[in-house]
Amino acid sequence: MDLLRLIHGYQFNSALALLFPTPYALATLVLFLWSLGPALRGEVRPGFLLWLRLTWVLTLLPVVTGVVLAVGGARVPSATDVGGGVTKYGLPVDPSRNWEHWMYAGFALLSLYVTEVLLQGRLVHPRRGLRVLPVVTLFLYGCAYMVGRVAVFPGSTPGT
Repeated sequence: MDLLRLIHGYQFNSALALLFPTPYALATLVLFLWSLGPALRGEVRPGFLLWLRLTWVLTLLPVVTGVVLAVGGARVPSATDVGGGVTKYGLPVDPSRNWEHWMYAGFALLSLYVTEVLLQGRLVHPRRGLRVLPVVTLFLYGCAYMVGRVAVFPGSTPGT
């Protein structure tokens, strides 16, 4: 279980963690920046598709380990009381953050799926889909960022 916690909860410990707290958030930020090219050019190159597949891997790895940890009874650190009403980070416990963590993870998976649909051109014409690709990948980055944030910091109603 410690290996699963290490894989699932890996975070960067630097000032850049304010921009991308986890490798997953970094991958989605790069995907967003890279999506501007296909939106402007109107074509997708193989490098973008390769990075999208890497982002899928970096999404599914924490998802699978998180599900295994949740089945074992684990919750996000911001929702876990280590004694005295505080988390392992010394912040107030907020049990509602556990559900928010799942919600953002679900939105991230959904936006990755929408990205795939846009690239395949099944829902809309591929050129039109590529125009909204940066919006979808920006939303994905926001979800990936919030997945890491809600795992550490309490919300506006700690203790509820």
